[in-house]
Amino acid sequence: MPELPEVETIVKDLTSNLPGRKISSVKVLRTDSVAFPSASNFARAVTGLSFIRIFRRGKYLLFDLSGSAGLVVHLRMSGRFLLVAQGAPTSKHSRLSFLLDDGQQLIFEDMRVFGRIWYKPPENSFEEIVPSLAELGKEPLTDLDAAYMHSAFKKRSQAIKTVLLDQRVIAGIGNIYADEVLYLSGIHPLRRAMDLGESELDTLVRSIRQVLSQAIALGGSSLRNYTNVRGIHGQYQGQSLVYGRTGAPCLTCQNPLVKIRIAGRSTHYCQLCQRQAADSGKNSR
Repeated sequence: MPELPEVETIVKDLTSNLPGRKISSVKVLRTDSVAFPSASNFARAVTGLSFIRIFRRGKYLLFDLSGSAGLVVHLRMSGRFLLVAQGAPTSKHSRLSFLLDDGQQLIFEDMRVFGRIWYKPPENSFEEIVPSLAELGKEPLTDLDAAYMHSAFKKRSQAIKTVLLDQRVIAGIGNIYADEVLYLSGIHPLRRAMDLGESELDTLVRSIRQVLSQAIALGGSSLRNYTNVRGIHGQYQGQSLVYGRTGAPCLTCQNPLVKIRIAGRSTHYCQLCQRQAADSGKNSR
């Protein structure tokens, strides 16, 4: 699933191309990709509106449209946007097509068909149309600090890896970047969140910002279907610290990296650099 860096990359690409563009027409090629309202009402409501602003909340894409309307998009497993010339061939995975007044098409592709798009009427807020937006936790690049982490973690006995994936605590971190952050912090993924000390929380906040910022700079990770709006793959996976490197040498100690499952999610880490003992924070990089 695209995580924060992938979604942020798409936001930046769309922001460079869409604001001021008007939607001339809409084709809904798969009706269940539209979560609200009906497909026919969606096409009718959006046609004639212009893109004002594109931004992100967690893993959600949000679009401000003219007339105080809007769109919410969750890419889920395989959703992506492509910006192509009018008349360019579309794939069998195309779910919606927005024809723009400059002759380009904005295509929403989704091979796995889990992605969803909502229309936000002018009289509603984004949170009223997609209530899960109101449940999202802090934004990791701008709103995190050790005090918040302590408050959020102090009663959580789950593994820190599991808590990092909880979108109600921190919005946008998924499986790939949770592994990367914990390695950079020197924290074992099975450590209980409530047991992390103040210095470890400080390190964790710094690592979250460092990993996500680097991933954004590299255009995200392309392990399966993700590309930016020009169809270009991200480059972070070629520089990952632990994710997808099972059996490869640790970049710090050369010990082979291992993979386990935590709450059903594959988890990559170094057994030497990320110890389960309470003093593991001393190993932080």
